[in-house]
Parts: sequence; structure tokens; C-alpha cells
Amino acid sequence: MRWVSDDAERRAVLAEHPGAALVSNELPLRANLTALENVALVPQYRRDLDWTSAAGEAMALLERLGCAACAGKRDAELTHAERFQIKLLRAVAAAPALVIIERPGYLLPDIHYPPFVDAGLAALQGCFGECIIVDYAWNAPLYPAR
Repeated sequence: MRWVSDDAERRAVLAEHPGAALVSNELPLRANLTALENVALVPQYRRDLDWTSAAGEAMALLERLGCAACAGKRDAELTHAERFQIKLLRAVAAAPALVIIERPGYLLPDIHYPPFVDAGLAALQGCFGECIIVDYAWNAPLYPAR
């Protein structure tokens, strides 16, 4: 966890880790693509995989996270929770050393997000190195003691 007190501090934390895979409201999904296609783009372009291989990897990640049912949905059809999951999978698809989830409450405004985020990260354990959640200090009481 990285607790920040304002937007300038939040941006500074992000600037400290330029190579991190970011899960953020500032990085929208491609609206013209399905959830599956949004996730499959990463192995297609990062590792030059063909569509069939990339889609297979993306579908395996969707299944692992328990959101395979939204594979054919486009951004406008996704719930906040599904959108978060697809953004998380898009970040994880590159097997990064560091994933940063910034302002999860902004991404998940309609649910108690700390346990939801924790469950997603637990389901994807081993797919990435480390994860930093960047949130405002006033949200600290929402999180369980770590």
C-alpha cells in the first residue's frame, strides 16, 4: 500500500515506477474491442503472438479470474467490477515485475473494493511480481490490517 494525501503525491508515486503495469481510470479500455481482445492485445504486441495464441492466453486469464462470461462484452457493456478485472488482466498479461493499482475506489465506486481487489490479486498470484495499491490516506479505514 502507498497512502497519498493529494493528487500531486499520487502522480509522484506513479512517476517513481515508469515501467510498472498500471491499472488506472486514466488508461481506458479500447472501446471498439471486446474484453478478450483488450487483454489479448498485450501478448500480441509485447511478444508478437498470433491472434489464436494471444486469445488463448487471454481467455485462460479471464477464466482464472472468474470473469470469462464477459469476454465478448465491449467497454460500454461492462460493469465497474468487470471493467476493473479486464484492466487488471490487461496489466498482468505482460507478466510485469510490478503492477500498480491506483485509486481503486475510483475504478470500483459501487462496491466495497478492498476485498474485491485482494481476491483478484490472490487469483492471479504468480502472474506478476509485486503489486502496489495507491490510494488516498482517508480510505485507509476501508482496508483490513496488513
